[in-house]
Amino acid sequence: MRQEGLLASIVRRDPAAKNRLEVLVCYPGVHAVIAHRVNHLLHNMGLRVLARMGSQIMRVLTGIEIHPGAVIGRRLLIDHGMGVVIGETAIIGDDVTLYQGVTLGGTGKDQGKRHPTIGNDVMIASGAKILGPFKIGDHSKIGAGSVVLKEVPDHCTVVGVPGRIVKQNYKKVDEEKLCDMDQVHLPNPVEAEFDKLRKKLLELEKKVG
Repeated sequence: MRQEGLLASIVRRDPAAKNRLEVLVCYPGVHAVIAHRVNHLLHNMGLRVLARMGSQIMRVLTGIEIHPGAVIGRRLLIDHGMGVVIGETAIIGDDVTLYQGVTLGGTGKDQGKRHPTIGNDVMIASGAKILGPFKIGDHSKIGAGSVVLKEVPDHCTVVGVPGRIVKQNYKKVDEEKLCDMDQVHLPNPVEAEFDKLRKKLLELEKKVG
């Protein structure tokens, strides 16, 4: 189990980070997380209006909106961060990475626990939306622009709208050729469907011709 702090963790995980001082001074995600610790404490003390005011001030300053009721684990990396929204009943585990435009939100249909629970060591890529009171399992990856509406087990890769699992336990669960997901090398479910249609058309042309 790593015992490193937030700044050291970001220097290790983000190739753009040169040192801890740069991370502390220049990373809005760090500012948002530190402020959330204070706002969450105020929220738990019953000073909820004050806590909400603090979260809204940080939203203006950083472009990151974290409800003071959200529970955040250790070493959360919010990279770039603009447009990130984390709802009131969201729970985030340790060593999670969120990129810009990520939403951990609700559907408007649930009461009580309305927002997702994110496991440990999860990566959620740019623009992904996770909506509802379910869990994203440990060590899972959510592709850029995906919309996830149901639970994801541990060690899964999810892509698409709606989100679908294309890898589980490092093994493909779909026909398409997949590579280990990062911010660039993502399977494209739309392109895969077009490929299937093209193959069917070619087969029909051969039969007709």
